[in-house]
This record gives sequence, C-alpha cells and structure tokens, in this order.
Amino acid sequence: MSVVFVTGGAGYVGSHAVKGLAAAGYDVVVYDDLSAGHREAIERIAAASPGRSVTLVEGDMLDGPTVGRAMAAARPDAVMHFAARLDVGESVREPLAYYHVNVTGTLSVLAAMAASNVSRFVFSSTCAIFGETDVPLHEDLPKQPVNAYGETKLAIERALPHVERATGIRWTALRYFNAAGADGDGVIGEAHDPEIHLIPRAIAAAARGADFTVFGDDYPTPDGTCIRDYVHVTDLADAHVRALHRLEAGGESRAYNLGTGAGMSVRQVLDAIERTAGRPVPHRLSGRRPGDPARLVAKSDRAGNELGWRAARSLDDIVDTAWRWHERHPLGYSS
Repeated sequence: MSVVFVTGGAGYVGSHAVKGLAAAGYDVVVYDDLSAGHREAIERIAAASPGRSVTLVEGDMLDGPTVGRAMAAARPDAVMHFAARLDVGESVREPLAYYHVNVTGTLSVLAAMAASNVSRFVFSSTCAIFGETDVPLHEDLPKQPVNAYGETKLAIERALPHVERATGIRWTALRYFNAAGADGDGVIGEAHDPEIHLIPRAIAAAARGADFTVFGDDYPTPDGTCIRDYVHVTDLADAHVRALHRLEAGGESRAYNLGTGAGMSVRQVLDAIERTAGRPVPHRLSGRRPGDPARLVAKSDRAGNELGWRAARSLDDIVDTAWRWHERHPLGYSS
C-alpha cells in the first residue's frame, strides 16, 4: 500500500491534494505546523475517505530532526511538498522570512527524504518565477521573478537537478497559476487568516459587505486591471496525482505549468461573482501593489501531452464552488 508524505497538507491546495490522493487509493501522512493549515480539514478528509489512512503529524519543517523522525516513521513512497509562505506583497516586505521558510524549509524536507531513501518528490511551485511578460507562459521561457516569493520557488527549482544527481531523488515541479474554488463535495475549502486571495475576499464583500480593494486599474490590459489564469483547486489536485503516477512509472524529472490558458481580469472575476451572488461586489480602488505583474497566463501543453491533464473547470465553476463553501462556512472551519 503506497504512502505519501504531504508537507503543508492541511492548507488550501495541500488539503485538496490530500483528498485527491485518498480518492486515488493512497494512504497519506500530513506534516503541518498548522500556522496556515487546519486540523479540521484533515479530520474531514479522513472521515470522507473510508478504507484509507489519512493522519496528521504536527511539526515545523524548519525543525530538521523532527521532519526526519516523522518521515522515517511514515516510511513514505513519495513526498508532496506544499508548505511555504505565499503572499507576494508580504514577500516584498519580508524577503528574509520567505527565503528562510521557502528555501531552508524545503531543503530540510529534501534532506529528510535523502536520509529515508525516499526518491519521488512533487514540488508546489508557482508562475511567479516568470516575472513580467505579456505572452502565454510556456515552461522554457526565461525566469525573471519580480518578488521574493517567486525567487524562493525558483531557487528550489534550480536546486532540484543538483539534489537529484547527488541523491537520486526524482522530482516534478508544478507551477500553479491562480488556485481558486473549493471542493465540489463541500468537504474542504479555502480558509486563510487573513485572507489574501481575490475570489474569497470579493465573495466576502458581496456576502457580508467586507472591505475589498482592487489594487490598480491602470495596467496595460483591456480594462486596466490585472489578468490572471484562475485554476480550480480540484484540477490542481488532479495534476498532483497524475504527476505522482508519472514518477511511479519511471518518468524523468520535469516542470509543468498548470493553468487554463485563458486569463481573466479582476473586473471579469467580479462580474462572475455578481452573476452567482445576484448582487454587486462593493469595492474601492487603490494603487498597484509592489511585485504584481500585469498579466500571468499559462501555456499548459506539456502537462496535457505528458500528464494527460487539463483544467476542466471554468471560472463560473470556480466561483460557484467558492460561493457555496463560503456561504456555508463564513468563518472557515470554525463555522
């Protein structure tokens, strides 16, 4: 029976991947310090996954000995690594913290893998490694991050081939575009504190009149607002399972972009929420945030050709599942 060790598996994307792994027949050991994750998410997944073992080990990935002991006890066949700091704006203000967690922490996990002879690694990367560009982003474009978040993820991508040569750890780096939406079964969803992502913040504004700001309406885009490629979190979870299957089948180490190929502006997202909610999204305009590119849109042909993956869900699907989750859980997992 295959076991996957998932760092940051109690967080947003990580928990959806854990649910996908359990549905695919894997047992899962989640390693998470719960600074941004939720114990309740793992409890819900475990309850919804009869016949599978889904357990939580609470710990800090910067604590190398503890990570090592947890991994040795789990005896996993693979590691999926989600644990990271991920707020672009915060990374501009606090680059040292981002390098410490995202680089040092990931190296700690890789060292534990090497010590336990675990040779398959699926890495949560980001489109932020590409920086500013107006073209659909394919994997081989130059990497020019404009914020510390992107730089730290790129640092790990650049380290992985060297780690592989020294340890035999084969890897897949999955470069997400904008993860959004919620589990269609309603078991888990998005619950950050504070919330930093556009769609849940805009939903809170529509549902409860929460404060919501659009940062910048003077970008070189058709309506002046940033364009992003929004990918349903369940589609991302599916990509992780497919990436693991490919490594299990002997596939070589590889990086993949994960997006829909269709960019949506902030104003288009607000329009989609208003269609679902049947009410406007109250908001105010402010200046641009440091480190925010005008446009990030994926070209995901490689994932389609090699993983058999595509983003199956639309922006309306994203908004519908997110709206239903936040309507039922206005306070996140505590409601």
